[in-house]
Amino acid sequence: MSAATAPAARRVTGSRGGPGVGTVYRWELRKLRAQKRTYLGLGAAAAVPLIFITALLTGSGGPDDVPFGRYVRETGLAIPLVGLLFSSVWLFPLITSLVAGDIVSSEDNHGTLKTILTRSTERWQIFAGKLLAALSYAFVALAVFVLVGLGVGGLIWGFDPLTTLSGTQVSAGRGSVLIGAATLAYFLPMVGIAGIAILLSTVTRNSAAAIVGTLIASFVMQLLGVINALEWLRPYLLSMQFDAWQGLLREPADWAPIVRAAWVSALYAVPAIGWAFVSFVRRDVAGG
Repeated sequence: MSAATAPAARRVTGSRGGPGVGTVYRWELRKLRAQKRTYLGLGAAAAVPLIFITALLTGSGGPDDVPFGRYVRETGLAIPLVGLLFSSVWLFPLITSLVAGDIVSSEDNHGTLKTILTRSTERWQIFAGKLLAALSYAFVALAVFVLVGLGVGGLIWGFDPLTTLSGTQVSAGRGSVLIGAATLAYFLPMVGIAGIAILLSTVTRNSAAAIVGTLIASFVMQLLGVINALEWLRPYLLSMQFDAWQGLLREPADWAPIVRAAWVSALYAVPAIGWAFVSFVRRDVAGG
C-alpha cells in the first residue's frame, strides 16, 4: 500500500488510537436522548401498567384465568408479573424495534452514515456501540415497565407475600428478588427481537421497513405458536420464550425453560447480529 493511500485506508477501517466502543456507546446514548421515539417507547412502558392498574381500580373483574391474575388485588407484586404476560404480544416487540430498527437506518436517512464510517474509529466499534445502545434502551424500557407496575401496585395493594405458581407463599423481599430474576429472563427473547430489528435496519436502510418487518416477524411467530398442527415448533419459536420466566416463580425453581429461552434466543440473535455486522463493516462508504 502506498503512503498516499494508507491514511485514507485508516480513515475507513479505523485507527487503534481513535475512540473505542465506550465512546461510541456514549455517542449513541446521547443521540437516543435527543430523539422523540426514545421517550415514546419509555412513555408506553410506563403508561401500560398504569392503565392496567386504573382498570383494576375502576372495575370489579380481573384476569383470573392467567397466572397471578387472581392475586392482583392482594399484593402489588402480582401487577408486573401479569403485565409481562400480556406485553410480549405487541408492547415489547414494538418498543425494542423502535430503537433497534432505527439505530443504523436513521444514519442512512439523514445522510450521516458516511461521516460516521470515515471517523478514526473501527467499524466494529461503531457497530458494537450501536448494538449496546439498542439493547440498553430495551432493558431500560423493560425495567421502567416492571418498576412502575411494582411501585404503584405496591402503594395501592401493599407489598404482601406473593403466592407462587406452585401454591406456596414467599415473602415480599424474596418475591421482589424473583421479579428481578424474571425480568432478566424476560429480556432474553428481547435480545433476539433486537437482533432481528438491527439486521433489518442495516440491510434495508429504512427505519419504517425495519420496524414493521420486526413486528411482522414477531406476530408471525405468535401465530405459528397457536397452530395445533405446529405444536412441535413451539419450543423453538422466539415468541414462546417470553413465558420462560414463569419457571422462576415455582418452588423449587424450574430452570429448564430458562435454559431453553437462553439458547433459543441466541439461535435468533447471533445469526441476525452476525449478518448485520458483516453487512455494516462491508458497507460501501462512497455509496453511503
